[in-house]
Amino acid sequence: MSIERPVTIIGGHGKVALRAARILSEAGAQVNSVIRNPDQADDIREVGATPVVADVETLDVEGLREVLRDSGSVVWAAGAGGGSADRTYAVDRDAAIRSMDASAEEGVERYVMISYDGARTDHGVPEDDPFFPYAQAKAAADAHLRESDLQWTIL
Repeated sequence: MSIERPVTIIGGHGKVALRAARILSEAGAQVNSVIRNPDQADDIREVGATPVVADVETLDVEGLREVLRDSGSVVWAAGAGGGSADRTYAVDRDAAIRSMDASAEEGVERYVMISYDGARTDHGVPEDDPFFPYAQAKAAADAHLRESDLQWTIL
């Protein structure tokens, strides 16, 4: 992962995102952490990152390009957090895919997707399982990333 250009963490307030921001900041990277809630900005600053307030669920590719401008690497750590299947698809699939497209257009060098163990199109989660929308969304986003021209890592 390039640390000569800024690293942008999308979904910057979760445990994984805050830990990654701290590690990257301590390694000398400039880290921008994208959060939806401005009340989380102090937590972002505390780990050495710069808060960027933006709602990735509603941004189009051009809006995401602006958020990612000058980034060398992107870490997708955002998620809908369960609850609504529609919101899960909107964030975990659609916004993630738009961020990949924006990353490619902006010349991002590395894209890291925080996924889950078992994320694949043949995940086997039954349709009546509440986890099904998440499994579907992550499978679609991961597949899109694999088919992209980005240098990628899926965790």
